[in-house]
Amino acid sequence: LLTMNYSRVTEFVLLGLSSSKEVQRFLFLIFSLLYLAILLGNFLIILTVTSEPRLHTPMYFLLANLSFIDICVASFATPKMISDLLVERKTISFEACLTQIFCVHLFAGGEMVILVSMAYDRYVAICKPLHYMTIMNRRVCIILVLVPWCVGFIHTTSQLAFTVNLPFCGPNQVDSFFCDLPLVTKLACVDTYVVSLLIVADSGVLTLSSFLLLVVSYTVILITVRNRSSSSLAKARSTLTAHITVVMLFFGPCIFIYVWPFSGYSTDKILAVFYTIFTPILNPAIYTLRNKEMKSAMSKLKGRYLKLGQVSAVIRSVLFLETK
Repeated sequence: LLTMNYSRVTEFVLLGLSSSKEVQRFLFLIFSLLYLAILLGNFLIILTVTSEPRLHTPMYFLLANLSFIDICVASFATPKMISDLLVERKTISFEACLTQIFCVHLFAGGEMVILVSMAYDRYVAICKPLHYMTIMNRRVCIILVLVPWCVGFIHTTSQLAFTVNLPFCGPNQVDSFFCDLPLVTKLACVDTYVVSLLIVADSGVLTLSSFLLLVVSYTVILITVRNRSSSSLAKARSTLTAHITVVMLFFGPCIFIYVWPFSGYSTDKILAVFYTIFTPILNPAIYTLRNKEMKSAMSKLKGRYLKLGQVSAVIRSVLFLETK
């Protein structure tokens, strides 16, 4: 009954990354190029994995799904942020704000768990190589991809449950470039201390549990590799380095943002940019630059499309001559 007395906020104002027009124009150019690189890099990985039969293995199947989630992570807020850099007043409707909150927790939660799935795949491949194809069968691979989406959905639904019924009646300025849940809840017309703690606890449990699972998995893998021959060590090292680097890049900002809620807003903005833009662009770079199979498959794909381009050029020239 109390909430009926509040005049409902219909939109939020996003303060963005900077108030300087010169800085905004510069950021527009940089983020446009980075977003294009994210789309091209991750779509290239998906295309390479799907078109190259040699890469039809559990590891690359999971990598392609990680690339898809990376595209989603980058796309829930980045296109709006880029367009907002060109306008004076950066607004977002209440419904679109809730959609952003839903998406960020769905995709970020899903990415955390798919990194655990990838760690499990590496654990089976290195610690139980003789049973790898038996354990990592088609059904298990599909489960390892579906579980992250289910966990992400449960996580984001629980986060929205804390927020959706909060009364917003006055302040509507969000000091970020997207609707970040902790910042939005602070604008409610009631005391949100308990709600804020529940939000941090919810995100913290998922983040820390995923991170601990990854630490345990990779510790076991590294101990196993260390006890084996030097040849197997060299073969596994590049793959493990790529996986561990991606884990650290993703979980570092997430742990800082959600487990340390007392950081300054400027720090939050920098970290938010890091995990929505730089992590999705670094993932394809890390996995392809350190992976001979991926580089070989990509050069093969390039050769195939160049041949198709040459054939189509010949056909066009023949048709042109015939018309003359």
